[in-house]
Order: sequence, then C-alpha cells, then structure tokens
Amino acid sequence: MKELIRSNDPVRLSFLTAFLADEGIEAMILDAHTSVLEGSIGALQRRLMVSDEDFTRAKHLLAGAGEDW
Repeated sequence: MKELIRSNDPVRLSFLTAFLADEGIEAMILDAHTSVLEGSIGALQRRLMVSDEDFTRAKHLLAGAGEDW
C-alpha cells in the first residue's frame, strides 16, 4: 500500500475515499483511531492509502479533480 495524502480533515478524507470508490479504487484510512485517542486536537494526520497497483491512477484522478498535494 502507498500513501496518497495526509490530512486532518475527516470530511475531505471521506469525500476522497468515496470519489476513489466511484472510480473502482479501494482506499483505506490509516491512523483514524490514533487521531481520536490524541483528543482530536489535530496533531496527528490520517493517511489515505491505496494499493501499489492503483497508486498512479488514483494520483492522476485526484490531480484531475483539483486536489492539491
């Protein structure tokens, strides 16, 4: 698995996960529970991960959708 983006914004991560799913790419959010444990102060970012095989396509899809890195 490769990291696509890091973010503290759960809405953005949810949107991107759904966007990628609509394109047939399964994404996984890592560190969500760690972020909750730290008190939701936003110090720890969550990581949006995709498979190695889907990484390049996912990166291009997000760039085409105007997502910045």
